[in-house]
Amino acid sequence: MLRENSKHQTTGATIASTSADGSATVVYTTPDNYSGAVRFLHISNNNSATKKVYVQYYDAANTAYHYIANGLSMAGHSVVDLVDGNFFFTNSGDKIVAFGETTNTMEILVSVEEFFDPHRG
Repeated sequence: MLRENSKHQTTGATIASTSADGSATVVYTTPDNYSGAVRFLHISNNNSATKKVYVQYYDAANTAYHYIANGLSMAGHSVVDLVDGNFFFTNSGDKIVAFGETTNTMEILVSVEEFFDPHRG
């Protein structure tokens, strides 16, 4: 449901990184002066072999990375929805980043409902 003072942002990426934290592939960054509700986080293994994927949340206020999925093993050509009917909030400058066991074998799609918040950086 789209609220009056919000907008939806959907972004996708091929996970090109095999390293964590600042070296991971940036999938989504909450814009300045916005907060967000991550409503959908979908991962697809586009390889025929089982591969592992890692998804992290970067908390800009504390400059810390936290795992959403840590070494999630996915069968070849499988998909998983990590949020699955729930949601979590982000603040200005927060990020969703991901890396894989191998490069370019995972696709990730994130949908966020963004709320204008002039008190956020």
